[in-house]
Amino acid sequence: MRESISPPVVPPTTQGTLADLPVRGAARRPDRVVFSVKGDDGWRDVTARGFADEVARLAKGFVAAGIEAGDRVAIMSRTRYEWTLADFALWTAGAVPVPVYETSSAGQLKWILQDTGTRALLVENETHAAVAAQVRDDCPDLEHVWSIEGGGLEDLLAAGADVDDATLAARTAGRDRTDLATVIYTSGTTGRPKGCELTHGNFMDLSDNICVELDVIVGPEDASVLLFLPLAHVFARLIEVVAVDAMMRVGHAPDIKNLTGDLQAFRPTFLLAVPRVFEKVYNAADQSARNDGKGGIFTRATRTAIAYSRALDEPRGPSLRVRVAHAVMERLVYRRLRARLGGHIRWAVSGGAPLGERLGHFFRGVGITVLEGYGLTETTAPVAVGTPDNLRIGAVGLPIPGVGMRIDEDGELLVCGEGVFRGYRGDPEATRAAFTDDGWLRTGDLGNIDEDGFLSITGRKKEIIVTAGGKNVAPSGLEDVVRAHPLVSQAVVVGDGRPFVGALLTIDTDMLESWATSHGRPDLTPELCLTDPMVREHIQMAVDRANATVSRAESIRKFRIIPGDFTEDSGHLTPSLKLRRKEILRDFAGEVEALYS
Repeated sequence: MRESISPPVVPPTTQGTLADLPVRGAARRPDRVVFSVKGDDGWRDVTARGFADEVARLAKGFVAAGIEAGDRVAIMSRTRYEWTLADFALWTAGAVPVPVYETSSAGQLKWILQDTGTRALLVENETHAAVAAQVRDDCPDLEHVWSIEGGGLEDLLAAGADVDDATLAARTAGRDRTDLATVIYTSGTTGRPKGCELTHGNFMDLSDNICVELDVIVGPEDASVLLFLPLAHVFARLIEVVAVDAMMRVGHAPDIKNLTGDLQAFRPTFLLAVPRVFEKVYNAADQSARNDGKGGIFTRATRTAIAYSRALDEPRGPSLRVRVAHAVMERLVYRRLRARLGGHIRWAVSGGAPLGERLGHFFRGVGITVLEGYGLTETTAPVAVGTPDNLRIGAVGLPIPGVGMRIDEDGELLVCGEGVFRGYRGDPEATRAAFTDDGWLRTGDLGNIDEDGFLSITGRKKEIIVTAGGKNVAPSGLEDVVRAHPLVSQAVVVGDGRPFVGALLTIDTDMLESWATSHGRPDLTPELCLTDPMVREHIQMAVDRANATVSRAESIRKFRIIPGDFTEDSGHLTPSLKLRRKEILRDFAGEVEALYS
């Protein structure tokens, strides 16, 4: 049994709550810009003093509305400044924010509101208000529904004008890091979502250590981050807390369709994303170069970036030849690619799935170091992450200070430490099952810890496929490689109880036109892709690359391109874009059967 335990770099304490962070920032550097908020006339800056004042005023509004300490208040909105403002205002009022994905159905919303006994709901717009109206009669505890775009925050601010500072201060008096901070629901890949109860200490203890461990990223004077991942997800939520704690400048990008423009206007130094975003950035740059007749240059630039990055891990570093080639490609390609992302990005953190060595080395060679991380809702996001001083591309790094990792006898990763949640809301049986007898959290993921303590994730325990020949196959590694192809949107590996491994693939319609044009086939449509020989030939290359990473018994022997795509709306993806395998196998049983007929 191999372990990797990292002691905390900041001594643990129970003092304080998340409500302290805006106040502390305003006291330290009141005039520092900590938010830039996008409006119709551009971006307006919010100082630390201004943010603390807005938080206090909105918190008084919640108090005036009758929200008591410990009450649950749900937030259903896209990622925007008002989300973060309401989050900290609720903590300041002593309440417990409960995030809800803005894409949630009425049934999903009803379950969360009922399970938490939510007293109030803050929605973004009329669409969300309409969803709430469908379930309001079934949620007897729900007393208020406020709409951000419907003037709800203004109404709260006006109502709070009569609440004095002493009344507000009493809401957090006597509370500390052991108190409940939020209830975040799991993505529900294997059943009904469970509410993870996370404390103020879960967030603050991690943030204390991250601010020291990653000071080179969060500490510089120009440090800034543009949040576009859902704040309903624990990954973005923790970064929100770290950013306020470190006094980084934060921006919000609610519409992913405008992300490129927002990046160029905001110009962050740090980016938080999932691997699919990095795949899209690379594929878009590749196809753009090909369409401009510069495909050969981009191919050489890719090879040079990867060679340069790999050489950085060698004692002697890049050779003179590689350094000269890299300097040439810096002028021709790399600076232009960085400019598309705002021009100032130096660091990124990728989580949710493996990034892959090729993309990791490519982006580092371009000048953007991607630190891979691993975590769960149950661990308040990070368990392990690569750091500038301890980076191993292809692994998810060493444990965060204050966190321990252990590989159990069956290969499952076990975790202990500061970010581990206190349990599932109202489900003591599931909570007991989540921990070992000696208190380590069962993650459900399979992993390896090498001799230096670096963690690599090899698959999901519940997703392991056992073929008819008895071979155990972890599908995620194969899927990640295949999905990196610009034509592939989603890949699902199948083969449980079957004679060989197969895969169902969907076409990325956003990339199709550009790819087809660059390959001399402007006539291609999503329908033609299902059977087109050239499309199958190119996708077979991606399958071959995936197969090169495993034994023959684990390799994909056949694949089918199926119409449409797996989406959240179709019920085949979670809000955090994880595959709902059970639903996919049920709804596409005929396609799976065709692989083996």
